Amino acid sequence: MAASASCLLSLLVVVVLAALASAQLSSTFYDTSCPSALSTISSGVTAAVAQEARVGASLLRLHFHDCFVQGCDASVLLNDTSGEQNQIPNQTLNPRGFDVFDSIKAQVEAVCPGIVSCADILAVAARDGVVALGGPSWTVALGRRDSTASFPAQTSDLPPPTSSLQQLLRAYSKKNLNQTDMVALSGAHTIGQAQCLSFNDHIYNDTNINPAFAMSLRTNCPASGSSSLAPLDAMTPTAFDNAYYTNLLSQRGLLHSDQELFNNGSADSTVSSFAANAAAFTSAFATAMVKMGNLSPLTGSQGQVRINCWRVNG
Repeated sequence: MAASASCLLSLLVVVVLAALASAQLSSTFYDTSCPSALSTISSGVTAAVAQEARVGASLLRLHFHDCFVQGCDASVLLNDTSGEQNQIPNQTLNPRGFDVFDSIKAQVEAVCPGIVSCADILAVAARDGVVALGGPSWTVALGRRDSTASFPAQTSDLPPPTSSLQQLLRAYSKKNLNQTDMVALSGAHTIGQAQCLSFNDHIYNDTNINPAFAMSLRTNCPASGSSSLAPLDAMTPTAFDNAYYTNLLSQRGLLHSDQELFNNGSADSTVSSFAANAAAFTSAFATAMVKMGNLSPLTGSQGQVRINCWRVNG
């Protein structure tokens, strides 16, 4: 009983500290110190997405992979050979996303040297990438600072594409995100692509998949594995819409974890709701992105504002 009480108290302390840190964030954080920060990020993201639509999904995924490991502190951007980037969950991140992000950071540094954190730029760029592909906007609270360390062991918090519904729910619950948040954030898969190795088992061995859909994917994805790509949403791969959920209703989810959301489970009704009502999805997605973006930020004198996002200041 004493041990249980101690664990509960520790969890409460973590939740309270996270709430206090996120409370220090403000949408007007750079209004005086760098008033052109948001417009600079927006123009950089818009130009990059216009050149290659996949970049929008890459920036969004980078933000997710950052926040789910320790918190939204840009630790995923650190180019440490033994760090987060080299762990299995991050090995399929699009290198182009890192390149574009570095370019945007350089543009911000040119107008406001040493002011805007990599973590804040990542949070804003994720939103702007969604907007550039026709998705919703939301207010990003700012003031995050950057981590001085990477956390490779904690990349296990990132749910793999083989996750069951219960595993997904546990992973999101650990981050204080509920089932609706989880289903909404999974809708990020309405854009972007995945490598065959992420879904081979689904298309060859699962039964909760449309046979014709599975057969069409096998053409470019042999059972032995491949680094070839397929769109996460084959219906409208470069448009941020609710087609992802429509695909799930007809068992055309690309990843095992995608189709788990609509597979005679507790999330079925939410999937059906989002498939029928695009506005309900985009509203829930924006809400969940704000909650995710506020996960355990470093604020005040914590961390630093990294000049180069890929390394700690010298």
